[in-house]
Amino acid sequence: MTDPVGKLPSELDQLPDRDPEETAEWAASLDAVTQAAGPHRAAYLMRRSLQHAEGAGLALPKLLETDYVNTIPTAAEPAFDGDLEMESRITAWNRWNAAAMVTRGARYGVGGHIATFASAAWLYETGFNHFFRGKEGDGSGDQLYIQGHASPGIYARAFLDGRLNEQQLDNFRQEAGGEGLPSYPHPRRLPWLWEFPTVSMGLGPLSAIYQARFNRYLANRNIKDTANSHVWAFLGDGEMDEPESTAALALASREQLDNLTFVINCNLQRLDGPVRANFRVVQELEAQFRGAGWNVVKTLWGNAWDELFQLDTQGALLRRLREVPDAQFQTYATRDVAYIREHFFGAEPALAELAKLLTDAKIAECFYTSRGGHEARKVYAAYKAAVEHKGAPTVILAQTVKGYTLGKGFESKNANHQMKKLSIDEFKGMRELLGLPIPDSAFEDGLVPYGHPGADSPEVRYLQERRAALGGPAPARRVHAVALPQPEERAFKALYKGSGKQEMATTMAFVRLVKDLMRDKETGKRWVPIVPDEARTFGMESLFPSAGIYSPLGQTYDPVDRDQLMYYKEAKDGQILNEGITEAGAMADFIAASTSYATHGETMIPFYIFYSMFGWQRTGDQMWQLADQLGKGFIVGATAGRTTLTGEGLQHADGHSHLIAATNPASLNYDPAFAYEVAVIVKDGLRRMYGPEAENVFYYLTVYNEPKPQPAMPEGVEEGIVKGLYRFKEGTPAKADAPRLQLLASGTAIHWALEAQELLAADWGVTADVWSATSWGELRRDALEADEALLRGEQQVPYVTQALSGAPGPVLAVSDWMRQVPDQISQWVEQDWSSLGTDGFGLSDTRAAARRHFGVDAQSIVVASLAQLARRGEVPASAVKEARERYGL
Repeated sequence: MTDPVGKLPSELDQLPDRDPEETAEWAASLDAVTQAAGPHRAAYLMRRSLQHAEGAGLALPKLLETDYVNTIPTAAEPAFDGDLEMESRITAWNRWNAAAMVTRGARYGVGGHIATFASAAWLYETGFNHFFRGKEGDGSGDQLYIQGHASPGIYARAFLDGRLNEQQLDNFRQEAGGEGLPSYPHPRRLPWLWEFPTVSMGLGPLSAIYQARFNRYLANRNIKDTANSHVWAFLGDGEMDEPESTAALALASREQLDNLTFVINCNLQRLDGPVRANFRVVQELEAQFRGAGWNVVKTLWGNAWDELFQLDTQGALLRRLREVPDAQFQTYATRDVAYIREHFFGAEPALAELAKLLTDAKIAECFYTSRGGHEARKVYAAYKAAVEHKGAPTVILAQTVKGYTLGKGFESKNANHQMKKLSIDEFKGMRELLGLPIPDSAFEDGLVPYGHPGADSPEVRYLQERRAALGGPAPARRVHAVALPQPEERAFKALYKGSGKQEMATTMAFVRLVKDLMRDKETGKRWVPIVPDEARTFGMESLFPSAGIYSPLGQTYDPVDRDQLMYYKEAKDGQILNEGITEAGAMADFIAASTSYATHGETMIPFYIFYSMFGWQRTGDQMWQLADQLGKGFIVGATAGRTTLTGEGLQHADGHSHLIAATNPASLNYDPAFAYEVAVIVKDGLRRMYGPEAENVFYYLTVYNEPKPQPAMPEGVEEGIVKGLYRFKEGTPAKADAPRLQLLASGTAIHWALEAQELLAADWGVTADVWSATSWGELRRDALEADEALLRGEQQVPYVTQALSGAPGPVLAVSDWMRQVPDQISQWVEQDWSSLGTDGFGLSDTRAAARRHFGVDAQSIVVASLAQLARRGEVPASAVKEARERYGL
């Protein structure tokens, strides 16, 4: 419904107006200002009024966008705590060596990125000299998420610091010999330097938020004092296009993570061109972050702009800056002053008059180089404001020029991200600009030289003294390996003995096991249960009252189910991370917890449980991030399989997560069939990941929501469970010459195989042995290692070959997964091989109907078994057709 003038009613129309006459006077005053001084003046007064109201604490909506100027005026900048001239020389050496390293590497075609660090050099240098705490001081130090494309600059600084040598710089992106430097921050490749992998864009900011949150989690649970740890995430404005980059902004503000700062390098360029060609990305980001509740600090203009703003008595300059799109501003940086005078200052008379007061040199300085992100004092002021701000995270929007100091061939060019080298002449020009003492003779071999002022130079001494005062080198990764004691055996014995006649799903078996392990006096507090809002689906509600759901505020309300035994209990020291509907957020939690042994020197045991369909498929990139960061823990795909989750249908039917998981070398993947297998696998996982010889691996277990009686553990099967295969039930031949075959099954499929074993014996006189294949992936991993040993001249037989050696008849493998999952091991099986699986799209129906549809139920297994035996001439060919008709297939 609209009012008489066609305007939609607002929420204000629903509020009582106790003094309509006064309200009308305010509106009339605004109209009068608009008529007398123009709409710009009226808008200015309104913005100032809202800012004043916000400062006075009035409950009004915040301004989402402020003027296109620095948040901290030059007059309000704090005193710079350092030697600016010395830091300028250090930054110059770093700029040079970063460009030299990539250019020298271009000889081998390995590439590299130059322009990103060139734009961000002062953003890093200011932090290293004044803010970033190292790990040799009090606490865990700061956590630095370095922008991936800026890695050459970080290597250059480590070279200046003496942590890297020239040979290592020359091995940038040449890792095969074991002495190279990885292209981007990769902890697995350079674990003494890098802590966090960041080049999968969007994952860095997401992980930084959850890392800051996990720091608070450790503190609130009294595990580690993290008060002196600050998380810094360095991001590109183009990187903010990724949905993951902004997915958790509200979480950060909601939990008041003032231990977190985003530094967004706004050089206005993506990989191929402008970030927001027709718009203004800085203003867009400001609105987005302010709307999410963040403290926003804009550092846009250098000191050269001060004169322009002082001369702008009518606000014309601010208006013009608000309206010029980013792509046009990039063009100004590449055109002559006459173009800028015409196209920027010529937009309105007031600007044209202002331009008459400016020299060409002043305009060139402002539009070509003077950006807030290139001036140490302005960056220092922004960082100081960020660390001193309380109650909310801070984002610093620092404007820079991409390719700054690399010369006109690089600066602000659309293609500069793909430009991998400078010419000798360009380096000589850069040398003059930076004032570096590098003689022409250093270029005589045709290569650009590395530059270093000397290990005992004032620059290096200053750099090292600043780092010593801040707690040692950064970035740096430190691991103080302390093995966790193995938990008491009784938690595992409860599953070893089986469930008798009681039915239990393996999902529930896993949850019961972890619940018991969380009671362990030594290691119980180190478990971190993580679930994306499906705890009740997985039977985890029993953990709510005992472990508590983590909330930094505790529980500020009376829960609706407070009178129930398993009520929804939130607590400041809660152990469970219940993330809501966000697999990406839960995975970021897992990464932070799983790497706490290195980040904080506190070993935690996370387990993340989720609908298996929504784990690897939805967050597979984070699984690789986890592997790269050397994370440890248990990832649990619950309600697993393509036919086991009844009724949910295609989107929920997972028949392929094991196939995706098999691509990750750090993931040990298991598909246990029985509760005791779950216990054995978890116990071995605790040994391998947290024992005296801890490995940098993580476990992926799939568990099922199908209740079944759980048998007791047979004797002597532990090794087979861990290695991936053991014979669970041997068939009893009806007669000596009965046809025989081997049925291999994983997960819930073993129950179909056991039923098929009975049908084969009773209806067809065929004997089948049933094997539990707990891990197709580990069988394959072992076989690949055996193949590699043969290439070295060493005799090694794969475990799967040994286990099945001499087993009579063909082999038929079956699972609730695509056939490719068991087919991973087929080449190492000496017997005739075939498989059944759930290839194709899932569907909604009963378990029995779904299994009949995919041809994996007991009767289908019988028919497939007979077909194999018929091909071998061990049963009549007619038996196959007869079986199909008998079972209605």
